[in-house]
Amino acid sequence: MRMSFTLSARTTTAAALGVAALGLGMVAPATAAPAPVQAGFTADSADSAATRAFFQAVLKSVAEKQAVRPKAAAAVTVVYDASGAPTFSAQISRSAQIWNSSVSNVKLQAGSNADFSYREGNDSRGSYASTDGHGNGYIFLDYAQNQQYDSTRVTAHETGHVLGLPDHYQGPCSELMSGGGPGTSCTNSQPDANERARVDQLWANGFAAALDKALEKGALR
Repeated sequence: MRMSFTLSARTTTAAALGVAALGLGMVAPATAAPAPVQAGFTADSADSAATRAFFQAVLKSVAEKQAVRPKAAAAVTVVYDASGAPTFSAQISRSAQIWNSSVSNVKLQAGSNADFSYREGNDSRGSYASTDGHGNGYIFLDYAQNQQYDSTRVTAHETGHVLGLPDHYQGPCSELMSGGGPGTSCTNSQPDANERARVDQLWANGFAAALDKALEKGALR
């Protein structure tokens, strides 16, 4: 499932959700495989199913680890691995700081045994967040697109998908999840009040449900 930063979105049936992505890029060419749920950084916002799948995959990954090593904490810790995107290490670190200072129910932390990772390279689809729906998720940061758009905004936007937020291309520059909708001149990398509240709400309620499932035998296999 893929959610991208710049083009249009496609939906599939639940049975076809083999790969999920949200991001900043262009729609991938048609293949014989099931069509991925895909959304771009500047098109319509039909990627809610893709966002939900990525969010649930990360929840499962975190919940499985919490079930094995339960601990009392005010916030859920989501671990990321940035080693695959060294060019954007500063932007990734800054994005984590932005989200950690913006919400209270979930915290991003660099480390091993990660719940998702960052990658970099060249892709005609641009930057995107992707998951196979089974806890294996990553954010891809495209070189060309990060030269065109503010790179910290791109990274913080894609990280927003991990935390459960869909694209809202019609929104103003003040909305982080409006992505490339406001144009390349928009450099805002901060989520607005509604986006912050939504993430806190998702992690306050969604994680409890995911953890309950993790404690059920075989529920997250």
